[in-house]
Amino acid sequence: MKTVYRSLIFIGQFVTLGLAAAFLISLFSPGLVERVRHRFAPAPAASVATAVPSVAESAPDHGNTMAGTAQKNAITVSYAPAVARAAPAVVSIYANKIVSTGPQVLRPANPVLQRMFPGIIIGPPLKRREQSLGSGVIVGHDGYVLTNNHVIQGAEQIQVVLYDGNTIGARVIGTDAETDLAVLKIDAPNLPSIAIADKTPLNVGDVVLAIGNPFGLGRTVTMGIVSALGRQLNLSTYEDFIQTDAAINQGNSGGALVNAYGELVGINSDIFSPTGGNVGIGFAIPVSTAKAVLDQIVAHGRVIRGWLGAEYADVGALQNPGADHGVAVVGIYDKGPAALAGLRPGDVLFTLDGKPITSQLELRNREASLAPGTSVQLTGERNGAPFSMTAVLQERPQRQAAN
Repeated sequence: MKTVYRSLIFIGQFVTLGLAAAFLISLFSPGLVERVRHRFAPAPAASVATAVPSVAESAPDHGNTMAGTAQKNAITVSYAPAVARAAPAVVSIYANKIVSTGPQVLRPANPVLQRMFPGIIIGPPLKRREQSLGSGVIVGHDGYVLTNNHVIQGAEQIQVVLYDGNTIGARVIGTDAETDLAVLKIDAPNLPSIAIADKTPLNVGDVVLAIGNPFGLGRTVTMGIVSALGRQLNLSTYEDFIQTDAAINQGNSGGALVNAYGELVGINSDIFSPTGGNVGIGFAIPVSTAKAVLDQIVAHGRVIRGWLGAEYADVGALQNPGADHGVAVVGIYDKGPAALAGLRPGDVLFTLDGKPITSQLELRNREASLAPGTSVQLTGERNGAPFSMTAVLQERPQRQAAN
């Protein structure tokens, strides 16, 4: 028992001596304590958090404020900078038209007499004023506005509502029924202008914003993606539509389709809908087409295109065996370049100026890009026999849109 007691006293004395020594060391040499503590402290757990790449950081900087103001390592979920950049250049268009309702007819009230006497014309056709609703895009500080031809077709008076709410009259510079585009001109100081996407190619899956004036509600922005490229609807001669699920409704026609940086990628033009409302299938004219039409109308007042004077069909549609490219000639216009060169219906064209013809759309666009008077070399096949001929392009006749 005494032995245990002595051991406890010894341990207590040893602990007391150690605490006293530690106190003296911390009092006269605190740095030594810190070094010992850091030496034997456990290593901190490695951080498992990884930096999340920012949408704005990974995207190319097109001169907008989106990339510069995005917070580092944060995902950008707002397209407000893109809207702020593009929306001021989008206008609302109100086109006033005089529409004929037909002649004044006197009809008997009795149903039996109506079958015997359908009616007697007693006066000239009645007319009423109708207002067409649409949108447009200011594409230059000089006041040129792109819109759809069907928005302003037949209009006697066109009013444009600017971003600040001011209303100003517009005049038609030129129209192109082949692409359903029209160019207007407004005269006002300090007009905003939209940036055109001519650096970054458009891809399926890209985010796009549709800006316009649906149902006359005022400037409205909807979001979607590019659903498809190169769509053909047989609505006009030259078609290469962008398909999108961004909501496009009545009044959006002629408005802007922009990318995530606020740059113009297309002119909203049409929808596919069994009900007449938006079902997520909308179409826009590519900005490359719109820009080419704009430049020609501003320069010449109309679009000048080369023309071969023939109608085509893709060989795949005709199930021609062994033909992996080319188009079949299905019609020839009298006294046109094709007729003068000796081309016939049933011929299959393989190349134009040595380059393969891949489709009727591609051939039509290629001949349209050439100036009237240009000589082109055609190769193809007639009844299984190859041929080669030269044709001199004419200017494509202007197509008049139906009223």
